[in-house]
Amino acid sequence: MTPSTTTAAGTPANPVLRNLQYSPIKEQDEQYIVLWDPSGLSAEKLILPLNYFFIIQHLDGRHSLDQIGALYLKRFGEFLMPDKLQQLVADLEGKLFLEGPKVEAVRAERQAAYRQAPVRPAAFAGKAYEAEAYKLRRQIESFYASKEGPEQKPSPNKGQQIYGLVAPAYDVKQAGPIYAWAYKELNEAESADVFVVLATCHAGMESYITVTDRDFETPLGRVPVHQPIVSALRQQAPDFFTDDLAHAQEHAIEFQLPFLQDAVGARKPFTIVPVLCAFSAAELQEPACRQQVDRFVATLQAVCASAGVTPCIVASGDLAHIGMRYGDSAPPTDFSFHRCMQEDLAMLKHVEERQPEEFATFILKEADRRRISGFAPIYTLLRVIGGGKGEVRRYDRGITDQFNSTVTYASIVFF
Repeated sequence: MTPSTTTAAGTPANPVLRNLQYSPIKEQDEQYIVLWDPSGLSAEKLILPLNYFFIIQHLDGRHSLDQIGALYLKRFGEFLMPDKLQQLVADLEGKLFLEGPKVEAVRAERQAAYRQAPVRPAAFAGKAYEAEAYKLRRQIESFYASKEGPEQKPSPNKGQQIYGLVAPAYDVKQAGPIYAWAYKELNEAESADVFVVLATCHAGMESYITVTDRDFETPLGRVPVHQPIVSALRQQAPDFFTDDLAHAQEHAIEFQLPFLQDAVGARKPFTIVPVLCAFSAAELQEPACRQQVDRFVATLQAVCASAGVTPCIVASGDLAHIGMRYGDSAPPTDFSFHRCMQEDLAMLKHVEERQPEEFATFILKEADRRRISGFAPIYTLLRVIGGGKGEVRRYDRGITDQFNSTVTYASIVFF
């Protein structure tokens, strides 16, 4: 990205917007866009009218403020006063929404604090799921008892060795019964007591893969990392730990842990190897990405073999993202969702057959137009897993906004 200089007024001349998330909202007849920072560096939110959202879409380091003003004039037919544009940029900088020295200083401070902390605290307890242990246990029980939850009869896989599972990374309150389909299988199966948890990094990272050595805390207690494996990974490949701050506010690993504690922790102690993944099927075709992913897979397999451990692999990630929130020009229809479901299930055939490259090729052929956010952890699972064949146990979707934007997800098990 082009480095940003500053104007005489102190605002960046070529501002660069950080990797923010956004969602359309509607208030009466007016439509707005709300912005927020998924990394947690900033706790701020910003609500913008659509014409201002047009402006921030050009804060990419390649456009000066004068160029953005000219584009605005061409698009809306009105002149944007320079002081208004500078004020918007100043507001974004103040909220830590722009790349630059201010954000770098905050990031360095947060990273030092994260590495000094004894545990990674539960960031979403009381928000995405219950914060008190007894309430959380009852909440999990309700997911199993839900009409959308798993069948009450024993699984046909009961007592067999489970090698891995895929579960949603979606809001636990809404998708909890779908998580339960995977974790019921784990509860009834024979499994390792070490779980490599591979998860989508929604905020993005500099690296494609990042490990942390922090234990995780949930309302149900502390989940320790497997220190021999993590220490060996750090010794052999320290670059896989440079972006570990990404773990601090990412929900995708945290959402799996209460289910693991409920399904496994009641029977025996267990440990985890927490891994965030952030690469697309297209990026995987680039040599730098492919080399890093290949090296991680080989290193993890070698380290686990040296430790005498065959871990169970958990992939936490969702599937398609369709609708205006995710960049489509119109809300999904019943027809477009049905087509998306058919494409998801065809794609997941490659996951069931443990065909990682075919899985990637499927997404490449459709140019990832459905935005499969769980590609990286699911692909990595297929590369790392020690055995078994996959089976989709449940497929569903969640609605994320007033415009029917949709996320799809599935529970898949490998026996």
